Amino acid sequence: MPIRTLDLEEMGSKKGNRYEKIVAMSKRARQIAAQEKLELDEKLKYFEGFEDEDEFTFNEEQERISKAFEKLPHATQRSVSEMLDDKVTYRYPNKEI
Repeated sequence: MPIRTLDLEEMGSKKGNRYEKIVAMSKRARQIAAQEKLELDEKLKYFEGFEDEDEFTFNEEQERISKAFEKLPHATQRSVSEMLDDKVTYRYPNKEI
């Protein structure tokens, strides 16, 4: 996967502070990564408690599930794409207007 650079000047010109957008993107990336981890743990939790007689079959299935999650785009990449497509919003929770 090639590395793509971001034009920070362009990000700040749309609306809002570009540094606030970077913080929002990093928090969104952490949310995405945490959600993916929960989904992976839930899928792999199914295999806990089975006896060792079908261990080979279960190992293949666990490997297939893990590889499917590895093929997903990185959480940071997805959060940057969401921010550039204006799919992410952020606000100050206690700020009065």
